[in-house]
Amino acid sequence: MASNEERIQRVRQEAIERDAIYPGCSQAVLGSIQDELGMGNKESFKAVTALSGGIARRGETCGAIIGALSALGLVMGRERKEDTEAYQAIMEPCQEICDRFRQEVKKQFGFEEELESTLCNDIQQKIYGKSFKLWTEEGLQAFYDAGGHSKTLGCPVVCGIAAQLAAEKILKLI
Repeated sequence: MASNEERIQRVRQEAIERDAIYPGCSQAVLGSIQDELGMGNKESFKAVTALSGGIARRGETCGAIIGALSALGLVMGRERKEDTEAYQAIMEPCQEICDRFRQEVKKQFGFEEELESTLCNDIQQKIYGKSFKLWTEEGLQAFYDAGGHSKTLGCPVVCGIAAQLAAEKILKLI
């Protein structure tokens, strides 16, 4: 049986591979965690389809972090709206993942300044020196031309970071 560290590294690598080949950061992250940790189903995978590229490619909240938090929700999320205790309980680990995500993206990409948010546009700005209008054909092509789906420079690396952090947290909980 694989160690937790091996499983975490497989999740990370699978998220990188998925996003490089089949763009869609939310699904790359959630799918890699689902497959390695045996959780979720095709409906949960389908549910995050349009959340990539900062929600429908709008540059808002990073799809990779949405996929990571969605995976955590499969483990800790509430099953009934009345379960406010479960709702409250998930917030601290989600905040921890978001904070660590910003720190790890900064570290792994070598940013000098802090990454102040988890917005896709802000992450793009830090990595590429500009953000892209991914919802337009021209903006999407410019993003690809800049290395947006490079396994060493772009979103696949961001996906790997988010998947790794979520897998680490989930394996501590299960």
